[in-house]
Amino acid sequence: MRAVLMQDSQLRVAEVPEPVPGPGEVLVDVLACGICGSDLHCAAHGQEFNAATRNAAGFELMDLNRPVVFGHEFVGRVVAYGPGTDQRIPVGRRVVSMPFLLREQPVMLGFAGPEAPGAYGERMLLSEPLLIEVPDHLPTEVAALTEPLAVAYRTVARADVTSDDVPLVVGCGSIGLAVIAVLKMKGIHPIVASDLSPERRALAEKLGADVVVDPTQSSPFEALMAAAATEDPARMASPSTVLGQLPVRPTVAFECVGVPGLIQQLIAGVPPGSRIAVAGINMTPDNFEPAQCILKELDLRFSLYYSAEEFAATFAHLAAGDFDVAPLLTGTVGLDGVADAFARLSNNPRDAKILLDPSL
Repeated sequence: MRAVLMQDSQLRVAEVPEPVPGPGEVLVDVLACGICGSDLHCAAHGQEFNAATRNAAGFELMDLNRPVVFGHEFVGRVVAYGPGTDQRIPVGRRVVSMPFLLREQPVMLGFAGPEAPGAYGERMLLSEPLLIEVPDHLPTEVAALTEPLAVAYRTVARADVTSDDVPLVVGCGSIGLAVIAVLKMKGIHPIVASDLSPERRALAEKLGADVVVDPTQSSPFEALMAAAATEDPARMASPSTVLGQLPVRPTVAFECVGVPGLIQQLIAGVPPGSRIAVAGINMTPDNFEPAQCILKELDLRFSLYYSAEEFAATFAHLAAGDFDVAPLLTGTVGLDGVADAFARLSNNPRDAKILLDPSL
């Protein structure tokens, strides 16, 4: 089969052996796969990603001595079952899945080699227990958004957002836009969003942001304070020990960029008592001032991936039509267009989520 291989930060299309399903596994045709910002980061900063996972969890994310087949945001069509499977979903039906193979040594799909390829190829292997069947009414391109929306779903859950909170989303790339979509689905408002790009600010509005800010022209933190202002004591955030009571609702800020210095900007700018949820991946050392966090009694939380329950819940909301995510989809390419799509996503603010269709 044909697949996109990444090695030495370069992408190329090549012929690789078709994967064979082992016990409990399923072979699927890839129908669509989202190109994720983490794929771009892994291509450009593979050594740094490996260092981070090695230091945090004792393993390296990728074997950079061999080609890697990216792709972890996918929809597939069942082609064949391996041994020891229940075959509960008929051959020919569409499925989504968390991007893992449940082997004795688990495989993170999208970060392994051609023997366990991600969805940047014509076919891939999935573990049967993780399959979720896609109903006929749900378009393939929308179902392909399950994984990135599940990342945002967990990010919002990690921030413990309630209907009383006023959120600020800093960065309206694909993850920030997905966070906005989840907040809107949960009925959280007003939503304040900030981005340098007018195109992405427009996308943020389409996905549910109530206030959009160009940070070169005005302060997103002043916009957050204005949106959160209240004269109702029952709705005010709890007073901080040192700084006392402010006439604002509880606030939560989402860092969805991943550049050095931004966490400190949020620490300095948000009101006392705020929660800061970090979803942007910064691959370099960073600095912030703990004393400000202490004086303002801030909560700083980091988020990655999702649980099986959060993935399933996200898909259920998509299938029920609870998300209006069409604005996220800004292009489709074939295997030969993936390298160009990487360049577009790195440089073109008009793009949010580009899908790969291996049949093109």
